Amino acid sequence: QVQLVESGGGTVQPGGSLRLSCAASGSISNIYSMGWYRRAPGKQRELVAGMPIGGRIMYEDSVKGRFTISGDNAKKTVTLQMNNLKPEDTAVYYCNARKVLPTGDRDYWGQGTQVTVSS
Repeated sequence: QVQLVESGGGTVQPGGSLRLSCAASGSISNIYSMGWYRRAPGKQRELVAGMPIGGRIMYEDSVKGRFTISGDNAKKTVTLQMNNLKPEDTAVYYCNARKVLPTGDRDYWGQGTQVTVSS
């Protein structure tokens, strides 16, 4: 099993910044990708930023130039720096880790952390 513990989040005014952090523990070998998803009220969960090991970092179009994902592959940690936040960024943000298993890929999720952007 893999456990993901998130920290960060909160409430900020438009134009502000927040930093989300996530650390994986447990059976972390064969994790080949980590990233952040979000789910806004009434919407489906979407990928915000993904960081496959050895692959290209991906960002959702609306966050490009404002959000930056980074991490430590050896420690299996991932951070999302969010700048110039907008009200439409309001959502529950989830850390994700994807692992290769003999039966196929499996996703693991953090508990979620609320980000609210409001004046």
